[in-house]
Amino acid sequence: MLNDADVKEIESLCKESRQNIVKMVYNAQSGHIGGALSSVEILTVLFHKCMKTCPQWHNSKDFEYHDRFVLSKGHASSALYSVLSQLGYFPKDELMSFRIFGSRLQGHPTSLCPGIDAATGSLGQGLSICCGMAMGLKLDKNPAKVFCLLGDGELQEGSVWEAFMHCTHQKLDNIIAIIDRNRLQIDGCTENIKSLDPLDEKLKAFNWSVQVVDGHDINAVYEAIENAKNAGKPAAIIANTIKGKGVSFMENNAGWHGKAPNQEQFDNAMEELR
Repeated sequence: MLNDADVKEIESLCKESRQNIVKMVYNAQSGHIGGALSSVEILTVLFHKCMKTCPQWHNSKDFEYHDRFVLSKGHASSALYSVLSQLGYFPKDELMSFRIFGSRLQGHPTSLCPGIDAATGSLGQGLSICCGMAMGLKLDKNPAKVFCLLGDGELQEGSVWEAFMHCTHQKLDNIIAIIDRNRLQIDGCTENIKSLDPLDEKLKAFNWSVQVVDGHDINAVYEAIENAKNAGKPAAIIANTIKGKGVSFMENNAGWHGKAPNQEQFDNAMEELR
C-alpha cells in the first residue's frame, strides 16, 4: 500500500493530467477525451510507482532493462502524453502540440515520441505486440516486464483472445494486461453491442491470473499491479472505471468518446477540475 504522501502526490498528478487532457483536446479541437479521462489513475500509478521507466530514452544504459508499455487503446494518447511529460520524457509545453501536423504527439502514439515502445491505434493489436515483446525478453533473459492497457471495447476483437491464448501457451509470466473497463465505446454500451461479461471468468478460463479493482482507487490499482508482477503466469487486471471521469457532463456519456469541447464546455470542465 502506498503511504499518504504518495497517494497525495498521485492525486495531484492525476488532477494535472485531467486538466492537460481537456486542454490538449480543446486546443486541437480533436481527440478522444472520454477514454483518456477514464485511464488517468491507471497510467499515473503504473508509470510513477510501478514501472521501471527510462526518461532519458535511448541515451541511458538502463534503456535495455526498462519495462515495456503498449497503449493498445491508442486513442487515449493524451493521457499517456501527460504522464510521460510529468516524468521528463519531453517538455510539458510540448503537450499543446497534440494532434498538430508535424508534432511528435500524434492522435495515436508513434515511435517519434520518447517513451513510446510501439505505435498503436488499430484496436485489438496491442496485446499481440506485447506477446512478441515478452517472448523476446524471455529469450534474452531480460527481467523487464511488459504492460498493456486495453480498452474494453477492443476486447470484442478476435485477435485479442488469440493473444490471451498465446500468452498462456508460451507461459509469459512477464506480461500484465490492464483493461480499462469503462463499459462504453463509440456506439454505446459494450454490453449492448457485444457482451463481454462475465469478463473475469472468461480470462480465468484462458488460465490467466485475474484481479478486479476500482480503476480510480489509487491504492487498489497499485496493489493489483504489484500483485500481478508475482502471479507466476500472465496476469490481467480488470479496472472498473468511469468514462469521462472528473468532468460531470462527460461522465458515463458515450457521446464524449471522440469529441472536443467548445469554449463554454471547456471553461466548465476546467472549473470542475480545479
